[in-house]
Amino acid sequence: MNQEVLLLKCGELVLKGLNRARFEDRLLSIVRRRLAHLGEYEVYAIQSTLYVEPKNGAPVEEALEVCRKIFGVVAICRAISCPKDMDSICQAAVEYLKDTMEHTQTFRCQAKRSDKRFPLTSPEIARQVGGALLSAYPRMKVKMDGAQTQVHIEVRDKAAFVYADRIHGAGGMPTGTNGKAMLLLSGGIDSPVAGYMMAKRGLYLEGVHFFSYPYTSEEAKEKTLHLARILASYCGPIKVHVVPFTEIQDQIRKNCQEDLFTVLMRRFMMRIAERVARRQDCGALVTGESLGQVASQTMEAIGVTNAVCELPVLRPAIGMDKEEIVLIARQIGTFETSILPYEDCCTVFTPKHPKTKPTLGQVVNAEKKLDREALIARALENVEKIKVTYHDEPLL
Repeated sequence: MNQEVLLLKCGELVLKGLNRARFEDRLLSIVRRRLAHLGEYEVYAIQSTLYVEPKNGAPVEEALEVCRKIFGVVAICRAISCPKDMDSICQAAVEYLKDTMEHTQTFRCQAKRSDKRFPLTSPEIARQVGGALLSAYPRMKVKMDGAQTQVHIEVRDKAAFVYADRIHGAGGMPTGTNGKAMLLLSGGIDSPVAGYMMAKRGLYLEGVHFFSYPYTSEEAKEKTLHLARILASYCGPIKVHVVPFTEIQDQIRKNCQEDLFTVLMRRFMMRIAERVARRQDCGALVTGESLGQVASQTMEAIGVTNAVCELPVLRPAIGMDKEEIVLIARQIGTFETSILPYEDCCTVFTPKHPKTKPTLGQVVNAEKKLDREALIARALENVEKIKVTYHDEPLL
């Protein structure tokens, strides 16, 4: 019996050699968990392809949209399965691709015969299916280069599969296969993009957000949690640690020179983020810094900020222009939320003329005027932990 299924292509996972099974098992677990709220699906892997078979009327379209956002899936094929004989394959192609063929003028057939026991070669399969499609849709033309529609036939051990053009997936590596990191999530444009980029390389993310009430509003906090929810649609649930930062900012403002405000705040943020990260067994910090974008992101300022950290600090956007970061933000759906007009703690008390080339000595001397460890301890005592999942109701 013919059944509509999703074939998930795994990309670079197939290059993992002896470790490949670990990556595939992780991806299978993620796909099953992410689809669970939609209905019943049978998910399994054969020959470096993941199969998603809906059961008991579970929706295909919604499952496809979920799978498009799962890291480790490079392409998705919405296919029809059929018995492994040419009559069934040709009939399935003519019937299943009807809507596609009626809205296109040129096509090309490509076949892949993974089951070498099948009597026809890949070119022979493609020719027969192409002939059946031409007979059913005589206005169509075959075009080997630049065809509007690519028709694919895969003959595998279990069944044959027919589908049209592949749908791009998120790519990258399955979430959690490369460890866990703490993302400094501000509520701006850059940090969600940085989190997305590192999650794409297999990191499981947690977030730390610095909240300066009453200088920043509850809406600013909700905005950040909504950004975390958008990220969670790609990388799964995210635990956000909301750190009260008002006292630290007040003490810096009262006791330190104005042009060092920003870099001093950044050093406190990195210290606190690292301690929260160690509590959560994270192996690195992630920030959205881009070299030279603002005063706190000059090479000198980054060096002074980095001096307080022992954990690696991953900066995936460091060499990107703002336009490049905005493009990714639009693609992943965070941009419109990031530009909502709610100030975050990085934008309050911004000095008129921040020091762009601070030295470590200058900053260390300024910090001597503060009871640094006591301020950090009080902030850590009052951290609020919020778990954000990908299928909750929107906060905004």
